[in-house]
Amino acid sequence: MTSPNPAAAKPGLAQRFSGERIVLALAAPVLAVVLSVAICSVLLATSGKNPFDAWNVMITFGTKSDGQVLILNRTTTYYLAAAAAAFGFRMNLFNIGVEGQYKVAALFAAFVGSQLDLPSFIQIPLLLITAMLVGGLYASIAGLLKVYRGVSEVISTIMLNSIATAIIGVLLVPGIFAPKVSGTTNSIQTEPISESSHFFALETAGGKLWGFIFIAALVGVVFQVTLTRTRFGFDLRATGRSESAATASGVNVKKMVIVSMAVSGAIAGLIGLPELLQNSHYFGQTFQQNLGFLGISIALLGRNSPIGIAFAALLFAFLDVTGSVLPLQGGFPFEIVDVMKGTIVICVVVAYELVRRYGLKRQQQKVGAQLAAQLAATEKKEVSA
Repeated sequence: MTSPNPAAAKPGLAQRFSGERIVLALAAPVLAVVLSVAICSVLLATSGKNPFDAWNVMITFGTKSDGQVLILNRTTTYYLAAAAAAFGFRMNLFNIGVEGQYKVAALFAAFVGSQLDLPSFIQIPLLLITAMLVGGLYASIAGLLKVYRGVSEVISTIMLNSIATAIIGVLLVPGIFAPKVSGTTNSIQTEPISESSHFFALETAGGKLWGFIFIAALVGVVFQVTLTRTRFGFDLRATGRSESAATASGVNVKKMVIVSMAVSGAIAGLIGLPELLQNSHYFGQTFQQNLGFLGISIALLGRNSPIGIAFAALLFAFLDVTGSVLPLQGGFPFEIVDVMKGTIVICVVVAYELVRRYGLKRQQQKVGAQLAAQLAATEKKEVSA
């Protein structure tokens, strides 16, 4: 005798449960953003500023065509940074070394781009491969240390960040990766990359939209497909949840650790390329900073999901771009943007825990209801018999 299925008895029950999971998944980041806005509004009001005027300035600039282009361009970079961190997180690896990985990768890509002038259809893929190889190889050091020496990837990647700064300092000197200059100068940078290295851009009413946004989208698609449609993705998620269970099912955990760190570093190698190939066209001492640490925050907000990361990257890009006009229009402090991003990260941790506990309680209630329904159906049949 088959036991009754309450979900089957009620046609819309499974759909409602699925919808509830979606709501719970969205609740935490939305709650974090709302709490952050409320906290920043209180801070602005305390400092004597009208918070509604600040939000109005940001929204007004963000809805203009030039503001939208700037936001999308910055979202491209932020998305790649978050994807690199998220890939490691899905394996339960904390790749804190994204910062050093993308800088070293960008330096080598800039040097190769300045030394070669091949046709664009060869030059650009070559720079992409160079950056990914350098980033992947540099990140794999932490993976090897973890597997063969038991060194925590958190410690090793933090140290590798410092080593990356030293490597850049050694290589980015006149006569090595930077051209020789006469006299003294405080600005040291590589030679500009060749014209064939420039990535295409789309001309819009608001300015040039970086074509690298399509590379970022491709990374997201490959990320999602790899996680959900491949054996490697299954092994990745299984190892991240339980190494002992993955080992018992035949997964080579050591290999997965090394490969996952290498892939995370390869994605990190792409972070600096939008700026290099589409804007500055050289690597210097003032090249983009702190993108690796920002990517960790965005990955956390996006719950390490390619789709969630896209919205989180868009939000952080919106805050950065629109926040830059606050001091110019109304004399608002730009620091309020950093406060908001920081409170979002803190609030999202709290919100996720609250939502997790609520979801667990709801799951227990549903299981209890199902068991009660099965028991009632069984008793009814026994009585009728």
